[in-house]
Amino acid sequence: MDHRTLGRTGRTVSVIGLGTWQLGADWGDVSESDARAVLDASRQAGVTFFDTADVYGDGRSESIVGAWRAGLSDAERAAITVATKMGRRAPLLPENYTAENFRAWTDRSRANLRMDTLDLVQLHCPPSAVYRSDAVYDALDALVDSGAIAAYGVSVETADEALTAIARPHVATVQIVLNAFRLKPLDEVLPAAQDAGVGIIARIPLASGLLTGRYRHDTAFAPDDHRTYNRTGEAFDRGETFSGVDFDEGVEAAQEFSALAEGAGLPPAQAALAWVAQLPGVSTVIPGARNPAQAEANAAAGSVAPLGDAFTASVRELYDRRFRAAIHGSW
Repeated sequence: MDHRTLGRTGRTVSVIGLGTWQLGADWGDVSESDARAVLDASRQAGVTFFDTADVYGDGRSESIVGAWRAGLSDAERAAITVATKMGRRAPLLPENYTAENFRAWTDRSRANLRMDTLDLVQLHCPPSAVYRSDAVYDALDALVDSGAIAAYGVSVETADEALTAIARPHVATVQIVLNAFRLKPLDEVLPAAQDAGVGIIARIPLASGLLTGRYRHDTAFAPDDHRTYNRTGEAFDRGETFSGVDFDEGVEAAQEFSALAEGAGLPPAQAALAWVAQLPGVSTVIPGARNPAQAEANAAAGSVAPLGDAFTASVRELYDRRFRAAIHGSW
């Protein structure tokens, strides 16, 4: 497994991490025992970065991760980084992003995760105005000064939000949707983050599973899976489900990507993860997993040999032909 420095946190993390949204909610049912098996398999495969949020299952994901982490040895705990997110436990209004709320949300996460000091806390896709507020960053700095958190970052929906945050001197990381079907961050965000020393956490790297190549036009998902109920943004930002691309178009494009992966001698999901992890400026990539086999296969992408310029050119051509006109200006 390759490792990188996670931006201004200074921590070293695996280039393939684990996103734990699936372990909380919105992806169909995952039992607690299955969730712990995924966490175990990921760590044993070399994963050292685990990303959660206070709203995943209303704290269920944090609590599972916290209980699992508490069962590790001191040395094992020291080797991993746990990141969480806050800001969506109240209506998404700029006036709710206050020092008082930050303290309450952070204290709840500290209890769920069983950590005195949280490794990394990220603002969870707040309204755009929040990224421009001096008071917000002052409140986050105060949390660092108090020892409640070691570092803070942001999770964003748009490239413009990312660039606004990167310009702030104490923002350690930016989490953004980045995959073969969402290339806009390559234009400005990745270069700006590199120049500033800000870490990039790439989320939804498989486009909600499209890039596995397993879905067909008639594939159905569970009623409580966001891939059923949020395809056009009914519940939250449309870009969080299938990266905002039309599902049927995505299914067809995924077959083309699968052919590229086959040409590189890799399973489609592994190629998709490795390609993102190898982009200059990316610190870690956080696919989810619902079982140990998926977790192990995802982690293997962290040791794939460089895919090369020709592979990247093919990815760009596919994106330009299939998706650029429809989504490039949206996020």
